Amino acid sequence: MRDRDYGADIAKAIATPGGYLKIGRGGFSLHYLNAYGGQSSLSGYDCDTVKLQTIAAGLPVIDSRCVDFDKVTRLVISGPMICVGGAPEPEPWGAFSYAPLIEVARAYAAAGAEVYNLDLEEAAGAAA
Repeated sequence: MRDRDYGADIAKAIATPGGYLKIGRGGFSLHYLNAYGGQSSLSGYDCDTVKLQTIAAGLPVIDSRCVDFDKVTRLVISGPMICVGGAPEPEPWGAFSYAPLIEVARAYAAAGAEVYNLDLEEAAGAAA
């Protein structure tokens, strides 16, 4: 069995401001804008294949499979959503608000998630 090539979908996410791949216990979601300008996502369970292809392409990846379930639950329920293809809302960010990808990625990394293709330290220094 051959691994699926996610290259076309990854290219859409790379072309989208805030496009990213999120991997969790329930599978993956690749977030991008569709041809009509609306938000779309491709979801599935082929996590390791899409993760390797996405990292190689340079798209940001957040993999929370290794994070304690309680921590992930808190982030998902209480934390902001990632703004894809538009302007994020102003701070403070909480549940049901849209924040920049880098801010949400920092929160996941602090909880122990693997984050790829984002310089979390540089972004934190620029914000200080």
